[in-house]
Amino acid sequence: MTENNFWLKKIEINVSEAEKRTGRNAMNMQETYTAYLIETRSVEHTDGQSVLTDSLWRRYSEFELLRNYLLVYYPHIVVPPLPEKRAEFVWHKLSADNMDPDFVERRRIGLENFLLRVASHPILCRDKIFYLFLTQEGNWKETVNETGFQLKADSRLKALNATFRVKNPDKRFTELKHYSDELQSVISHLLRVRARVADRLYGVYKVHGNYGRVFSEWSAIEKEMGDGLQSAGHHMDVYASSIDDILEDEEHYADQLKEYLFYAEALRAVCRKHELMQYDLEMAAQDLASKKQQCEELATGTVRTFSLKGMTTKLFGQETPEQREARIKVLEEQISEGEQQLKSKNLEGREFVKNAWADIERFKEQKNRDLKEALISYAVMQISMCKKGIQVWTNAKECFSKM
Repeated sequence: MTENNFWLKKIEINVSEAEKRTGRNAMNMQETYTAYLIETRSVEHTDGQSVLTDSLWRRYSEFELLRNYLLVYYPHIVVPPLPEKRAEFVWHKLSADNMDPDFVERRRIGLENFLLRVASHPILCRDKIFYLFLTQEGNWKETVNETGFQLKADSRLKALNATFRVKNPDKRFTELKHYSDELQSVISHLLRVRARVADRLYGVYKVHGNYGRVFSEWSAIEKEMGDGLQSAGHHMDVYASSIDDILEDEEHYADQLKEYLFYAEALRAVCRKHELMQYDLEMAAQDLASKKQQCEELATGTVRTFSLKGMTTKLFGQETPEQREARIKVLEEQISEGEQQLKSKNLEGREFVKNAWADIERFKEQKNRDLKEALISYAVMQISMCKKGIQVWTNAKECFSKM
């Protein structure tokens, strides 16, 4: 925890439980959904007594609304992702149903992690809407919509247009965009491999269950070797039954990888916003240059490029000096406004790059630390699992030796 994470020093945040509910949606149709209980408790003491715990229920869609708001109001920040709405990259014996209790439990953990990520961010944690999300159950959606964040959201078409038409993209953001694509590709491939390995591992463990059944049946017809076969079969049965808990633990490690799979899109969102700002800057500069050229042509009476106005002049005659002076005056005012606008956009762009890059560096440190810990823990778990397998066969060997 850094010194900036004052929220986590003052308050504890937990998503303590999930509950299946039935209600009506916006179309007045009955639907089944999951609600999550958020509990917040102050860790500061007043007169030796802890402040009482506050709690409220939130749907997954409300978490989505909060994140969409944060994306719009903090475009320079790598906003933490939400856990997946429906399970992906799972081994085939695991249910992909979003109402499955095991999946709901993992999503509960993921939603809690999302809130802790936001609360530990030096900027996001100070947001009023985030505070109200944790403390105001009624009318919270209305409060968010009153901010008008949806009107400030950039359209996908505009973002796509900026991507292809920016003439001078920032090399750092271009490289970051490529990195986010590669990060997503690598983690996706890793998760698919893990799911295939889990399928094979499940099969291997269940084969040990077959050994257990065969040894138990064999022990019934062998008087002298019966006890040894029965014991060996018991070890095999215990080993076979342990695979379900092992693979469930593996899913938690997979969820840690999935978080950074979704972080890749958060990185691209920052890059897209920069492209939009750069595109607006270039369009403003182009418009200003065009107006300056028009003003110069009117002042000198020379036309450098083909224009509809030039053709009109040739067809219907020259403007009077008064008309030309009036047009020059309007253009000069527009040029002055354009120069101020361009200056403002330049300052805004530089401030965005400064803040965005600071947050990206913060994200990189977090990513390196988290992925390192997750992969080490995963390796330790695999080693422990292999040691248990060796121990099972060692025990079976001793059973056979005593027969």
